[in-house]
Amino acid sequence: MRLKELFKRFIDKYFYNPKWRCVVCEKEIFDDKYVCDECDKELPYNNGAICDHCGRKVIAFENYCSTCKGILVSLDKCRSVYSYGKPVSGLIKKAKYKGAIYLLEFFAQDLSNLYLQQYFNADYMTFIPMTEKAEKKRGYNQSKILCELVSNKTGVPMLDCIKKVTETKRQATLGRKDRLKNLDQAFRVFNKKQVKDKNIMLVDDVTTTGATAEVIAARLKKAGAKRVFLITVASTPPIDKY
Repeated sequence: MRLKELFKRFIDKYFYNPKWRCVVCEKEIFDDKYVCDECDKELPYNNGAICDHCGRKVIAFENYCSTCKGILVSLDKCRSVYSYGKPVSGLIKKAKYKGAIYLLEFFAQDLSNLYLQQYFNADYMTFIPMTEKAEKKRGYNQSKILCELVSNKTGVPMLDCIKKVTETKRQATLGRKDRLKNLDQAFRVFNKKQVKDKNIMLVDDVTTTGATAEVIAARLKKAGAKRVFLITVASTPPIDKY
């Protein structure tokens, strides 16, 4: 990696204040907001018709959409702030792969508002873990940072209760069946006494197929969790839109 890129990542991680400029266009705003009025109009808010179960954007309100019906059975309720698309998709990739950790504060504010608006009643929040090797390579786990920030903003305690014990292929490169096979036996629940009979909120950046969260939810319920919810920054709509 070139010196210039390393320096930029260092500044972004430790010194950049996301409220100085619009996180989308970088225009100066200085008004305690993350996005300027013009860019806010372009954000793909997920505030129209959604699937009541998985929270994806659909063409008409559904109890279960074609993506989650009979598939996301361990997750009790999922919601997302945005439908996955530009410019949010670019911001998520920037935060996830390019060291722009300052963007997670912006996402965490959105997720905190979503949590409160949906009247979730979680006893604990937790995150999607990475293996130690993968987290060391990236330098951070964006899901864990999001969870910490949302926990602080909502007052719901964060519980570190899941470990990823085996490395897996990148989920983005796989179809649904291969994703589930890829994740089989990849996660373990510890702190089982704290999980038992509790409502657990999973926090993550994107819901694609939901396979990772579904596997983790199944593990949590096997450990005794009462209900498992999921909130993400964005979710991909069903391919067939219903």
